[in-house]
Amino acid sequence: MPSALIQRPERTPSAAPAALPRRGTRVLALAEARWAGAALGLFLIALPLQLTGAPPWAWGPLYAAAYVTGGWEPACAGLQALREKTLDVDLLMIVAALGAAAIGQVMDGALLIVIFATSGALEALATARTQDAVRGLLDLAPTTATRLADDGSEETVATEDLAVGDTVLIRPGERVGADGRILQGAGEVDQATITGEPLPVTKEAGDEVFAGTLNGTGALRVKVERDASDSVIARIVAMVEEASQTKAPTQLFIEKVEQRYSLGMVVATLAVFLVPLGFGADLTGSLLRAMTFMIVASPCAVVLATMPPLLSAIANAGRHGVLVKSAVVMERLGQIDVVALDKTGTLTEGTPRVTDVRPLAGPGLDEDALLTLAAGAEHPSEHPLARAVVEAARTRGLVIPAMRDFTSVPGSGVAATIDGHAIAVGAPARLLEGTDAAAVEAAAIAESMECEGRTAVLVQRDGVAVGVLGIADRLRPAAAATVATLAALTGSTPMLLTGDNPRAAALLANEVGISDVRAGLLPQDKATAVQEQEKAGRRVLVVGDGVNDAPALAAAHTGIAMGRAGSDLALETADAVIVRDELATVPTVVGLSRPARRLVVQNLVVAAVFISGLVIWDLAGHLPLPLGVLGHEGSTVIVGLNGLRLLRDTAWNRAAAPAGGDR
Repeated sequence: MPSALIQRPERTPSAAPAALPRRGTRVLALAEARWAGAALGLFLIALPLQLTGAPPWAWGPLYAAAYVTGGWEPACAGLQALREKTLDVDLLMIVAALGAAAIGQVMDGALLIVIFATSGALEALATARTQDAVRGLLDLAPTTATRLADDGSEETVATEDLAVGDTVLIRPGERVGADGRILQGAGEVDQATITGEPLPVTKEAGDEVFAGTLNGTGALRVKVERDASDSVIARIVAMVEEASQTKAPTQLFIEKVEQRYSLGMVVATLAVFLVPLGFGADLTGSLLRAMTFMIVASPCAVVLATMPPLLSAIANAGRHGVLVKSAVVMERLGQIDVVALDKTGTLTEGTPRVTDVRPLAGPGLDEDALLTLAAGAEHPSEHPLARAVVEAARTRGLVIPAMRDFTSVPGSGVAATIDGHAIAVGAPARLLEGTDAAAVEAAAIAESMECEGRTAVLVQRDGVAVGVLGIADRLRPAAAATVATLAALTGSTPMLLTGDNPRAAALLANEVGISDVRAGLLPQDKATAVQEQEKAGRRVLVVGDGVNDAPALAAAHTGIAMGRAGSDLALETADAVIVRDELATVPTVVGLSRPARRLVVQNLVVAAVFISGLVIWDLAGHLPLPLGVLGHEGSTVIVGLNGLRLLRDTAWNRAAAPAGGDR
């Protein structure tokens, strides 16, 4: 066997984390941009011919071609919407352009078409660039991988052709092609783009690796555990793209009002045309004023005001490892005014370790026997404390026994049958009953452990206590700073909701600066605590990771799950997921949602000012059609580009700044 596969590598100085690849859609790759470019080119050729006195046959066909190239797509879209009994703003713009041409304002109508087509191209480009920012994550994963056959031969295959169970070889300097677990070898893996860890992490047999991470030293044999479509990176892309299809309440309200507004605008346009005619006004002048009114009063900028800021914020958060599942969630995140935090796996790392193994005197078990029973019962559980027990048994080289009849009650513990004995493992407060000697001794040991900040786990055999395990978890480095920042953002100190014992919860809360501690809670108790806050008019953000957090996540105004250690139920229930388990990103994404909501308001104000100003100018004075077109389309472009400001990394960095900054 090659020595590279069995030799533990020397730790080398870490390279800079791999930069997230950026790829941008080329402008001319978009059909909207090509048609808009063609219309603009034709217009720029026709305009000087007209202004220099060339005959109409020289510039007329060019203007006509500009009408067709720039207007056929919105015209088709508008007619399709009309068939569905919906009045589309695009169709109104085309009607206005044709109306201008009908009264001899051919150049003005062509200008409207060109600017409208250019605005549509910019909107399409902005949407494409937003998608690029997220899909660029896929560039992290290599397109090919080296698959190993049973006979040891190597085969280069496309990563999408890898199947669960395949074994792949990852050489030094190569990126991991699929999510999996190391079978052989050891190496330093740079996984900053997935987990956020700034330094390469030593990976050995049994450790998990992610597609797109970079193997620095040592060759690895990895067993594929997920299809390419189900990898962490693929899930990030899928969830953010799904979020981009949703609409925020503000946007839904605007779209609901838009139909009535458009119909009212058509009626008003007819009035602007017909009323002056009734008083003897000139036909051409009245029609020109009406066409100008239709253009400047159309709600294009209003419709575009809401989604670009929210989708840009979603894409930016996705690049930094926070999956916001919808535009609704991004908008709601900016409304929260109180935060409820889980303890294990949220404020702590979620990888607790067994620190004490205390068999009771009566049953006659030694430490290894006690730990073996506990690990056998806990083996199927996904709770972090269960994983710690199983890992402790494996570290000691113990054989985990077979079990049957496994049951799990969130917040209480697990039960199973091992060698004909009913084994229960869980919280002493839930399991201890009676005053027999074993129960009294176990209660005393558990109380002693809890006073020292450790979590006590009781082990029972056939209903009788046989021992107590002490488990301790490590506080996340950013926990105290996160609590302080959330308190500054919401104006109230977060509260701690945990199923852990009150002493351990109080000790941890004191470390991070939380005063409102609610410990010993069952899942329904957590949900009740959240509902009480909601009934009091508070908007609660719940941050958790386990099955027992799912009811609270569902009851909250907004829920965020820790993605790396989180249970499947918590990840499904939550509104957002912290993929890299960086607790500090919680206040950052809240801080990002607030400027997103402010940009929505700014855009609506800009749109309203432009529309009202241009309408008043047209009705009270004389607004030239070209100026009306420039004002209307200019406001639409301004609103669209303003929303894209949140795509920049500086927006995320500002949101991550101390609470005293611009939130």
